Amino acid sequence: MLLSSGPPPAYFTLSPKSTFDENLPTVDWQLVVEKPVTSGSLATQRVALTQDPMQIEYFANARWSEAAPQLIQTLLVESFENSNKIVAVGRQAIGLRSDFNLKSELREFQAEYGGDKVPTVRVRINAKIIRQARRQIIASRTFEKQVKAKGSSMAAVIRAFDNALGKILKRIVGWTLITADAAKPRRSG
Repeated sequence: MLLSSGPPPAYFTLSPKSTFDENLPTVDWQLVVEKPVTSGSLATQRVALTQDPMQIEYFANARWSEAAPQLIQTLLVESFENSNKIVAVGRQAIGLRSDFNLKSELREFQAEYGGDKVPTVRVRINAKIIRQARRQIIASRTFEKQVKAKGSSMAAVIRAFDNALGKILKRIVGWTLITADAAKPRRSG
């Protein structure tokens, strides 16, 4: 007989973006989305929270469907695919010969309480576009969004994560398509 220390955790996932500005360029290059790097406290399936800026804690019975960096990588790939503006996008593991790589660092991904019963979710990602031919960084930008949860329930907190991350995914896709396309050498014909 297995001993249980309480109810099993609930698993949560977030959604990719599926609506984008029609004016984004349609590009003919390929992109590899690398797994975001992050600190050990965020490289987990556990859903992070802070009540004190110097300490990371976790919700007791909540987990992401996969570790946060993999979850964000998956959502970035799906968001690029949903844009219908890029010829090919994928992870390193699929062996795609990319023109550009998108490297990112997950810097903030937590619910912040700061003395309030209803948290504000903060998501911050630094992204770098790397031209593969020379392994040259052509652009770097930090994207940050804070969204106040509409309540204190776990469902409300997860919806705030989805809202905050969704806004960042949309901005990263648009920025990458515009910036990398402008940096792509033009073929003479």
